[in-house]
Amino acid sequence: MELVDLIKALILGFVEGMTEFAPVSSTGHLIIVDDMWLNTTKFLRDRSAFTFKIVIQLGSILAVVIVFWKRLFSLVGLYKIDGQKMNSSFNLAHVIVGMLPAVIIGFALKDFIDLELSGVKTVIFALVAGSILMIAADKFGPENPKVDTLDKITYKQAFTVGLVQCLSLWPGFSRSGATISGGVLFGMNHRTAADFTFIMAVPIMMGASLVSVIKNWKDLSMDDLSFYIVGFISAFVFALISIRFFLKLVSRVKLVPFAIYRLVLAAVLAIIVFL
Repeated sequence: MELVDLIKALILGFVEGMTEFAPVSSTGHLIIVDDMWLNTTKFLRDRSAFTFKIVIQLGSILAVVIVFWKRLFSLVGLYKIDGQKMNSSFNLAHVIVGMLPAVIIGFALKDFIDLELSGVKTVIFALVAGSILMIAADKFGPENPKVDTLDKITYKQAFTVGLVQCLSLWPGFSRSGATISGGVLFGMNHRTAADFTFIMAVPIMMGASLVSVIKNWKDLSMDDLSFYIVGFISAFVFALISIRFFLKLVSRVKLVPFAIYRLVLAAVLAIIVFL
């Protein structure tokens, strides 16, 4: 494994970690960076390159677990305060209700998504569509949302956000962009919607990642091990930084600045791809 290859792993881990939980689409950015610049598919071979992207996603998931460990552990009864279970009306059922729509639709459409929606051109359209939803959320969401903590989220709101999350199955749309927008439109403030997004992402992403790793286990090679390790660590570290920064930022600037960034990126890509 040459140094230049490990630098590629570091870069892809950086892209994954910095964009996975910001509403800009990590999948879209990875497709852009890899397909248009690094081209690790040729270096790692097609299926192994796909598995690498799953491995670095696991690094990002680990960062969420570190940041939200108290809340996550409380959902399964593993965290206690002064000998008592954490007192919260937000429970595992909220997460399951929010997950179900995307899990069902994602399972049904997985092959179609992988084959038909994973190119740069489809990402461009998804960036624009996601931006429109984010701008609409900031414009039409309630000015003084009543749901300002996770403990005030209802099952109906959790399910509604889960339905909106299905849009993120389109690469480039952004899971966090879809779910935060959905939460804001249906009565949550931005920070609560972001917290719910990150917590709900853990079982969804972990389940999908582990299934993919097991399914593609034969494509893993010890020759590529250092590449995977560097990418995983890079994604973990930069996701940890990104999550903490974003949670502080989203309450102040909301979603429109991220939507503008997405529109600019889509315009630049459209010029490169279509002209």
